[in-house]
Amino acid sequence: MTTSEAHRALDRHVREFFSGHPVGTATHDLGDGRRGTVPDLRVIEVGPGPRGDHWTYVTAGCWSRANDDGHGVEFVLTAPVPDPRFADLIAMTAHYHCGPRPHLLDVGHSLPVGEPWVPGSACDHILVSLPYLHGPDLEVCHLPRGHARLLWLLPVTSSEIAFGREHGTEALERRFDEAGIRPLDLHRAPVV
Repeated sequence: MTTSEAHRALDRHVREFFSGHPVGTATHDLGDGRRGTVPDLRVIEVGPGPRGDHWTYVTAGCWSRANDDGHGVEFVLTAPVPDPRFADLIAMTAHYHCGPRPHLLDVGHSLPVGEPWVPGSACDHILVSLPYLHGPDLEVCHLPRGHARLLWLLPVTSSEIAFGREHGTEALERRFDEAGIRPLDLHRAPVV
Protein backbone atom coordinates (compact mmCIF):
# COMPACT_ATOMS: atom_id res chain seq x y z
CA MET A 1 0.00 0.00 0.00
CA THR A 2 1.30 3.44 -0.83
CA THR A 3 1.59 6.30 1.62
CA SER A 4 -1.01 8.25 -0.35
CA GLU A 5 -3.47 5.33 -0.04
CA ALA A 6 -2.89 5.28 3.72
CA HIS A 7 -3.32 9.08 3.91
CA ARG A 8 -6.61 8.86 1.98
CA ALA A 9 -7.92 6.06 4.22
CA LEU A 10 -6.95 7.93 7.37
CA ASP A 11 -8.41 11.20 6.09
CA ARG A 12 -11.67 9.41 5.21
CA HIS A 13 -11.76 7.72 8.65
CA VAL A 14 -11.27 11.04 10.47
CA ARG A 15 -13.83 12.85 8.29
CA GLU A 16 -16.44 10.10 8.80
CA PHE A 17 -15.87 10.00 12.56
CA PHE A 18 -16.03 13.80 12.82
CA SER A 19 -18.91 14.19 10.37
CA GLY A 20 -20.31 17.72 10.63
CA HIS A 21 -16.99 19.18 11.82
CA PRO A 22 -14.69 21.33 9.68
CA VAL A 23 -11.69 19.15 8.76
CA GLY A 24 -8.52 20.34 7.07
CA THR A 25 -4.76 20.15 7.21
CA ALA A 26 -2.98 22.24 9.82
CA THR A 27 -0.92 24.83 8.01
CA HIS A 28 1.65 25.18 10.79
CA ASP A 29 5.26 24.69 9.63
CA LEU A 30 6.35 21.38 11.17
CA GLY A 31 10.03 22.08 10.48
CA ASP A 32 12.46 20.42 8.10
CA GLY A 33 13.99 18.27 10.85
CA ARG A 34 10.69 16.64 11.62
CA ARG A 35 9.69 16.38 7.98
CA GLY A 36 12.99 14.62 7.28
CA THR A 37 12.17 12.00 9.90
CA VAL A 38 8.55 11.62 8.82
CA PRO A 39 8.65 13.04 5.27
CA ASP A 40 4.98 12.34 4.58
CA LEU A 41 3.75 13.77 7.88
CA ARG A 42 0.54 15.74 7.76
CA VAL A 43 -1.48 17.00 10.70
CA ILE A 44 -5.23 16.81 10.21
CA GLU A 45 -7.04 19.57 12.11
CA VAL A 46 -10.66 19.08 13.19
CA GLY A 47 -12.70 22.01 14.46
CA PRO A 48 -15.70 22.08 16.80
CA GLY A 49 -18.91 20.34 15.76
CA PRO A 50 -21.51 17.80 16.83
CA ARG A 51 -19.00 15.62 18.73
CA GLY A 52 -17.77 18.47 20.87
CA ASP A 53 -16.73 22.07 21.18
CA HIS A 54 -13.01 21.32 20.88
CA TRP A 55 -10.15 21.09 18.39
CA THR A 56 -8.55 17.77 17.49
CA TYR A 57 -5.22 17.21 15.76
CA VAL A 58 -4.43 13.85 14.14
CA THR A 59 -1.14 12.74 12.61
CA ALA A 60 -1.07 11.18 9.17
CA GLY A 61 2.27 9.66 8.24
CA CYS A 62 3.51 7.79 11.30
CA TRP A 63 1.89 4.60 10.08
CA SER A 64 3.97 4.52 6.90
CA ARG A 65 7.25 5.19 8.74
CA ALA A 66 6.94 2.78 11.69
CA ASN A 67 4.58 -0.06 10.91
CA ASP A 68 4.71 -3.77 11.52
CA ASP A 69 3.28 -5.81 8.63
CA GLY A 70 0.69 -3.17 7.75
CA HIS A 71 -0.19 -2.27 11.33
CA GLY A 72 1.00 0.98 12.87
CA VAL A 73 -0.09 3.95 14.95
CA GLU A 74 -1.08 7.55 14.50
CA PHE A 75 -1.67 10.08 17.26
CA VAL A 76 -4.59 12.26 18.37
CA LEU A 77 -4.33 15.41 20.51
CA THR A 78 -7.44 17.31 21.60
CA ALA A 79 -7.56 20.85 22.96
CA PRO A 80 -10.26 23.38 23.83
CA VAL A 81 -8.85 26.06 21.50
CA PRO A 82 -6.97 26.11 18.19
CA ASP A 83 -3.26 26.82 18.52
CA PRO A 84 -0.29 26.09 16.23
CA ARG A 85 1.60 24.78 19.27
CA PHE A 86 -0.71 21.73 19.30
CA ALA A 87 0.22 20.85 15.71
CA ASP A 88 3.87 21.30 16.74
CA LEU A 89 3.42 19.10 19.82
CA ILE A 90 1.84 16.27 17.85
CA ALA A 91 4.56 16.62 15.18
CA MET A 92 7.20 16.41 17.93
CA THR A 93 5.58 13.18 19.11
CA ALA A 94 5.61 11.81 15.56
CA HIS A 95 9.30 12.69 15.26
CA TYR A 96 10.06 10.95 18.57
CA HIS A 97 8.07 7.88 17.54
CA CYS A 98 9.56 7.58 14.02
CA GLY A 99 12.89 9.35 14.52
CA PRO A 100 16.41 8.36 13.57
CA ARG A 101 16.44 6.28 16.75
CA PRO A 102 12.73 5.39 16.90
CA HIS A 103 11.05 5.21 20.28
CA LEU A 104 7.93 3.34 19.23
CA LEU A 105 5.15 4.64 21.43
CA ASP A 106 2.19 2.62 22.61
CA VAL A 107 -0.47 2.78 25.33
CA GLY A 108 1.09 3.60 28.70
CA HIS A 109 4.23 5.18 27.28
CA SER A 110 5.07 8.79 28.05
CA LEU A 111 7.42 11.50 26.93
CA PRO A 112 8.49 14.86 28.32
CA VAL A 113 7.43 17.95 26.40
CA GLY A 114 10.31 20.05 27.78
CA GLU A 115 7.95 22.84 28.83
CA PRO A 116 4.29 23.19 29.83
CA TRP A 117 1.98 22.16 26.97
CA VAL A 118 0.56 25.68 27.24
CA PRO A 119 2.05 28.59 29.23
CA GLY A 120 1.12 28.36 32.89
CA SER A 121 0.04 24.70 32.78
CA ALA A 122 1.47 22.11 35.17
CA CYS A 123 1.23 19.51 32.37
CA ASP A 124 4.70 19.08 30.88
CA HIS A 125 4.53 15.44 29.75
CA ILE A 126 2.38 13.43 27.34
CA LEU A 127 0.81 10.09 28.26
CA VAL A 128 -0.08 7.82 25.34
CA SER A 129 -3.52 6.39 25.98
CA LEU A 130 -6.55 4.89 24.32
CA PRO A 131 -8.75 7.60 22.79
CA TYR A 132 -11.14 7.62 25.76
CA LEU A 133 -12.28 11.15 25.02
CA HIS A 134 -13.56 10.08 21.58
CA GLY A 135 -14.48 6.44 22.11
CA PRO A 136 -13.40 3.21 20.42
CA ASP A 137 -14.82 4.07 16.97
CA LEU A 138 -11.96 6.51 16.38
CA GLU A 139 -9.24 4.11 17.54
CA VAL A 140 -8.98 1.78 14.54
CA CYS A 141 -8.66 2.98 10.96
CA HIS A 142 -8.88 0.09 8.51
CA LEU A 143 -6.42 0.26 5.64
CA PRO A 144 -6.38 -1.84 2.46
CA ARG A 145 -3.72 -4.16 3.92
CA GLY A 146 -3.63 -3.48 7.65
CA HIS A 147 -4.78 -0.83 10.06
CA ALA A 148 -3.67 2.30 11.87
CA ARG A 149 -4.41 2.54 15.56
CA LEU A 150 -5.11 6.11 16.67
CA LEU A 151 -3.77 6.72 20.18
CA TRP A 152 -4.60 9.72 22.33
CA LEU A 153 -1.93 12.06 23.67
CA LEU A 154 -3.04 13.21 27.11
CA PRO A 155 -1.13 16.11 28.69
CA VAL A 156 -0.06 15.14 32.21
CA THR A 157 2.28 16.36 34.94
CA SER A 158 5.68 15.01 35.94
CA SER A 159 4.24 13.92 39.32
CA GLU A 160 1.53 11.93 37.51
CA ILE A 161 4.18 10.26 35.34
CA ALA A 162 6.19 9.38 38.46
CA PHE A 163 3.05 7.91 40.07
CA GLY A 164 2.29 5.91 36.91
CA ARG A 165 5.82 4.51 36.81
CA GLU A 166 5.60 3.41 40.43
CA HIS A 167 2.01 2.12 40.49
CA GLY A 168 1.19 1.44 36.83
CA THR A 169 -0.80 3.24 34.16
CA GLU A 170 -4.09 1.66 35.28
CA ALA A 171 -3.64 3.06 38.80
CA LEU A 172 -2.94 6.49 37.31
CA GLU A 173 -6.02 6.30 35.11
CA ARG A 174 -8.09 5.34 38.18
CA ARG A 175 -6.78 8.49 39.88
CA PHE A 176 -7.87 10.52 36.86
CA ASP A 177 -11.35 8.95 37.05
CA GLU A 178 -11.62 9.46 40.81
CA ALA A 179 -10.56 13.10 40.50
CA GLY A 180 -12.93 13.61 37.58
CA ILE A 181 -10.30 15.42 35.55
CA ARG A 182 -11.36 17.46 32.59
CA PRO A 183 -8.72 16.48 30.02
CA LEU A 184 -9.29 19.67 28.04
CA ASP A 185 -8.67 21.92 31.03
CA LEU A 186 -5.45 23.65 30.00
CA HIS A 187 -4.58 24.43 33.62
CA ARG A 188 -5.95 21.47 35.56
CA ALA A 189 -4.39 20.57 38.90
CA PRO A 190 -2.30 17.39 39.22
CA VAL A 191 -4.11 14.38 40.71
CA VAL A 192 -1.00 13.32 42.72
